[in-house]
Amino acid sequence: WNLIQVWALAYPEYLSDYVSTHVQVYKDTGWLGDGIACSRFVSGVGTNQLGNVIAAAYLCGIRDFDVENAYAAARKNELEGENRPMGAGKLDTDKFVEYGYVPHMDKGEGADEAWMFSASHTLEYSFGAYAVGQMAKALGKTDDYNVLMDLSKGWERIYNAESNLIQPKYADGRFISNFDPMQVWRGFQEGNAYQYTFYVPHDAKSLIAKMGAREFTQRLDSIFILSQDKTGLQTYYNQGNQPCLHISWLFNLAGKPSLSQKWVRAILDEFYGTEGIHGYGYGQDEDQGQLGAWYVISSIGLFDIVGLASENPTLALGSPLFDKVTIKLNKRYYPGDTFVIKTKNNNKTNVYVQEYRLNGESLQEPFIPFKNVVEGGVLELDMAETAKDQY
Repeated sequence: WNLIQVWALAYPEYLSDYVSTHVQVYKDTGWLGDGIACSRFVSGVGTNQLGNVIAAAYLCGIRDFDVENAYAAARKNELEGENRPMGAGKLDTDKFVEYGYVPHMDKGEGADEAWMFSASHTLEYSFGAYAVGQMAKALGKTDDYNVLMDLSKGWERIYNAESNLIQPKYADGRFISNFDPMQVWRGFQEGNAYQYTFYVPHDAKSLIAKMGAREFTQRLDSIFILSQDKTGLQTYYNQGNQPCLHISWLFNLAGKPSLSQKWVRAILDEFYGTEGIHGYGYGQDEDQGQLGAWYVISSIGLFDIVGLASENPTLALGSPLFDKVTIKLNKRYYPGDTFVIKTKNNNKTNVYVQEYRLNGESLQEPFIPFKNVVEGGVLELDMAETAKDQY
């Protein structure tokens, strides 16, 4: 969802074309594709977040595509599993819809993506259901909205309140035994329970409420401290792969925006680069622009953990790297000409924001509606070395 934000802000015509391309695939084949090569389905990662993309485009006001078929495709992507082909991803959608979560299996038949990743699939499908549910609501499809929003709570059904961790669960309702939160591949694709527990971008406030804001922020802060010189699949945090990329922005929702400012700037400064401390250049898994897009959107001090797929898309505000950023808005889609971000006293030690002002008016919280950005204007930030959490 990092790339979608960059496209929606600066290149909405690309996002429109992207949606139209995949809607045509749906018209031709009956399904959205997890991976497409040479006009054929190929396996991507076994999931499929194209519904999120379609919903985000529509909810941002980008609607010059076949909306009727786009919604039909997105709805089918979230709710239907019968005769779903390899390459469309989400081969266990029928289980998710039946149980409200994907039941865990220690052994299964067929491709790994069909049975091995119960917990991570539950989380991804919950997010997808939420995104398409927001589009359903905007289109007045109330019955679909209610079904999808119930499924969006799938993450709660595998949340273990005793450990405050996401834990795979069998079809009979029992959590799996011999559970190792650091174990990769048992219920979690390319990650582990410590990492994936924070993969509830669409319902982060509920996750914070379950843990308690104090424990949530302490745990998240400690994860970054422990991971500052080590990331990967079997660690607490992995900047090199998609499931973790929103996590550094979660502090904004827990009342500690200064920690988002601190850790986002640290990641920008330390993780990226050909001689970075992690030795991966710009990361492990660029995945068609995801890590690069994260850098772009985060470096200008903007990010939305739900990838703009909400009823009223809103961007969190952070700590920009630059003294001035100008986003030229596409007049075909948006009313404004430019959106300018200016910082004062910005440097490598002054990473904390003291005040946000939008068109001269002080903001009371570190968020800005997407519609205000595309109306055009100026966002000013005063920077200092001292952390500040109340605005």
